[in-house]
Amino acid sequence: MAENKKIVLVVGAGDATGGAIAKRFAREGYVACVTRRSADKLQPLVESIQAAGGEAHGFACDARKEDQVIALIEQIESELGPIEALVFNIGANVPCSILEETARKYFKIWEMACFSGFLNAREVAKRMVTRKRGTILFTGATAGLRGAAGFAAFAGAKHGIRALAQSMARELGPMNIHVAHVVVDGAIDTDFIRDNFPTKYALKDQDGILDPEHIADNYWHLHSQPRDAWTFELDLRPWSETW
Repeated sequence: MAENKKIVLVVGAGDATGGAIAKRFAREGYVACVTRRSADKLQPLVESIQAAGGEAHGFACDARKEDQVIALIEQIESELGPIEALVFNIGANVPCSILEETARKYFKIWEMACFSGFLNAREVAKRMVTRKRGTILFTGATAGLRGAAGFAAFAGAKHGIRALAQSMARELGPMNIHVAHVVVDGAIDTDFIRDNFPTKYALKDQDGILDPEHIADNYWHLHSQPRDAWTFELDLRPWSETW
């Protein structure tokens, strides 16, 4: 293991927020380890970081599977270096009326957006406490604060991940592990929003949707904070977003 290397692990490194966070940490000299269920989808991100002079590695991992998560963390820690920061960035926002929701889909959304956060955070925390340092950041949503009609499954999962973050922050803070939860409220500048919500996307010119790079700047800020003024919860929203 290369002890002089610092690793950021981004679980759920998509084309927008997760990818931007990986790039932001890589610009600071961190080795970006990024995961999705399909490694092929990570290649453009890995190549982009490498082209900019950074180091990145992509891993296929189903974050809901305990054996895969344990193997992933062991591989990174033994072959690349200590994980200094974990960013959990899996969403699973699938709206549905509670009258039509199925047990299977409800459970799957909880697995993706909550249970997988527990698995990854637990395994990384075990390593961080032995070193007495580290940062664990969870991407949340307004659904973690209040549930909207048609979003029972997503709200339940996001409430769960926020509660997990709260408990971990209280337990691990005295061990010099900074745990924080980021509420991201608003549309993000992605191809999905552009193609499916053109009216919302038109607000981009007015700073009315979130720029992934600006979100990433805030994640880096959280990781860089001195421990005498740690933030637990950060709320990110465009100036025009209603509360």
